Amino acid sequence: MARMQAAALAEFLTRPVNAVIATMRREGRPYLVPVWFLWEPSGERAAGYPFYPEGVFWLTGTYTRQWCKHLFREPRLSLCVEGGGPVPGYVAADCRAEPIEPKDADIWPVSAKLVDKYVGARGGPEAAARFLANMRTEPRLLFRLTPERWRAIDLTVYTGSRGDLEYQRARTNPPLPP
Repeated sequence: MARMQAAALAEFLTRPVNAVIATMRREGRPYLVPVWFLWEPSGERAAGYPFYPEGVFWLTGTYTRQWCKHLFREPRLSLCVEGGGPVPGYVAADCRAEPIEPKDADIWPVSAKLVDKYVGARGGPEAAARFLANMRTEPRLLFRLTPERWRAIDLTVYTGSRGDLEYQRARTNPPLPP
């Protein structure tokens, strides 16, 4: 498997591309939605996943959005970021979400970082300030996502999964007859 190396992963997660999250509907069907995300590494390596860093993902939402309602009921979700562009690959993480509500914490510093990443990078500081001002009129909250399982694949060096490679070997080296 072509695991994404630490430096590539760090750069990958700073790109202003959407992630897609999967939450669970009440009847058990998955619900997919594109979201903005912010990755904040802690500087440590994940204990169970030494290839990947410790840290948290941040999402901003509103109390009225379906995916936010889902996370209040069931905090488990999956997040996937597809790179496209010059370095194809993807990062996927199974996470546990914790709501951070404005009555309990100041949500605006993290929200401002998200806006800078997505709006400020393209439209400049004035566009980011306008966007953040509008966000402040909405019933906003944050979700802190703690990764529990990771998959980060660099498709520029990908040669196939173990199963794919075993299949290829079996096809090119058939067993000898008895």
